[in-house]
Amino acid sequence: MASIVSARGVRKTYGSGFEALKGVDLEIEQGEILALLGPNGAGKTTLISMICGITEISAGNISVGGHDVVRDFRAARSLIGLVPQEVSIEPFEKVMNTVRFSRGLFGKRRDDAFLERILRDLSLWDKRDTPTRELSGGMKRRVLIAKALSHEPSVLFLDEPTAGVDVELRTGMWETVDRLRAAGTTIILTTHYIEEAEAIADRVAVINQGRILLVEEKERLLHRMGRKQLTIELQEPVAEIPPALAAYGLERAEDGNALVYTYDRAAERTGITSLLGDLAEAGFTLRDLHTRQSSLEDIFVDLVRERS
Repeated sequence: MASIVSARGVRKTYGSGFEALKGVDLEIEQGEILALLGPNGAGKTTLISMICGITEISAGNISVGGHDVVRDFRAARSLIGLVPQEVSIEPFEKVMNTVRFSRGLFGKRRDDAFLERILRDLSLWDKRDTPTRELSGGMKRRVLIAKALSHEPSVLFLDEPTAGVDVELRTGMWETVDRLRAAGTTIILTTHYIEEAEAIADRVAVINQGRILLVEEKERLLHRMGRKQLTIELQEPVAEIPPALAAYGLERAEDGNALVYTYDRAAERTGITSLLGDLAEAGFTLRDLHTRQSSLEDIFVDLVRERS
């Protein structure tokens, strides 16, 4: 699939000498949802700001829809909708006027029927004549999304869009995102709620200390790096793990009432059958067994910890 956003060798160095991005290469495919994950200070917002033409590029080049974001800024920026982390909207203006103004800034002809569809999708239609200062934090964030969509962008950046949003509004927001993806909009998402990224993303990019650690299809990543844990609950607590079981790398629960065995779910042999046999031979009586599969968050935490 063709890339709609391309970043090659991108660096950002501030006047203090701090290097926020260190040679980032990233290709974002048209029509996908890409989750850009990283800890605070990893470079996520810096990269987004550079793609959107807000922050100056120190080295490298970025294009959107084939337009260089520096040499052909207007054409590139017209393809982008941005929902920033910070809520900054005119407090005394009504919702509809705020969204209408954003559309006009991009030179689009007035189309209130289109804006009505956006506001209805975001459950804002009933608030169209309400001054934004009277809205809740979650509703203000929805206004930001409406503003970002007002000029019909091909690429939508959502930088922590559900921060401070309650569960009901968050669910509705992701339903809107899913409809946008179905309509062909490319979506780049950063979020601290990694379970949300796991639920909706097609691919995952992990950034840390200004470098991209990986870019991979979500399902393939979960299959490649995912692990499973088998928790073995015991009838009687155990004070220590016998040397005969050392090869399994078992972990003992604090109270001694369970043992945890971690294995590769993609491996041809998991070792569970032999483990259960060796446990019985060692005199353990089992009370229950249950498994837990590693999540995208587990993989993300392990990656960042390993390469910090």
